[in-house]
Amino acid sequence: MIGKLSGRLDWRGSDQVLIDVRGVGYIVHVSDRTLAAMPPVGEAVALFTDLLVREDLLQLFGFPTLLEKEWHKLLMSVQGVGAKAAMAILGTLGAEGAARAISLGDARAIQAAPGVGPKLAQRVILELKAKAPGLMAAGVGLSATAEADEVIEPAPLRPVRKPVVVTAAQHRAGFTADALSALINLGYGHADAAQSVATVAADQPDADTASLIRAALRLLAPK
Repeated sequence: MIGKLSGRLDWRGSDQVLIDVRGVGYIVHVSDRTLAAMPPVGEAVALFTDLLVREDLLQLFGFPTLLEKEWHKLLMSVQGVGAKAAMAILGTLGAEGAARAISLGDARAIQAAPGVGPKLAQRVILELKAKAPGLMAAGVGLSATAEADEVIEPAPLRPVRKPVVVTAAQHRAGFTADALSALINLGYGHADAAQSVATVAADQPDADTASLIRAALRLLAPK
């Protein structure tokens, strides 16, 4: 499985690019949003990738972040949403915009993607609304951006330390911080997001990050 490509951008088309990785050229399908953000031909570029395997076809799809890659997979789990339709949704809304539209049940936003009709948009909302908060919660750890020519140095040896015991209060603080970060990434103001998360956390002290996000979005939704 090819999970990431890092090389030189040799060519760019309407919905795909050619990346030269040490003399081997890879055709990678990308969204309009990703294509617009790519550097000029000849410069270094990197993308996280997902390989779609069919009986008579191998296609690579590229994404600037791991979060967008995971959203592409989630969108394709909906019946009737293929790889290109999923890319169209991400190209129109981005990962954060898709998360917000699905969480709030905004089918019109999904329908704004080229080739996505009202019935398919409604199906995306119905099938993914319950799953969106979970991926949004994981988004804090999936926000890494692909970097070209990364060099990972080996970590120096360190003395062994005693394991750190995390209390329940620290767990709750981590859940609320991650939920707040996810809501801010969706475009909500810090004050509104913080108030909604605090309200939910007070009412549901045992709620995890995904539950906090789901309940906070209900509070923030237009009446």
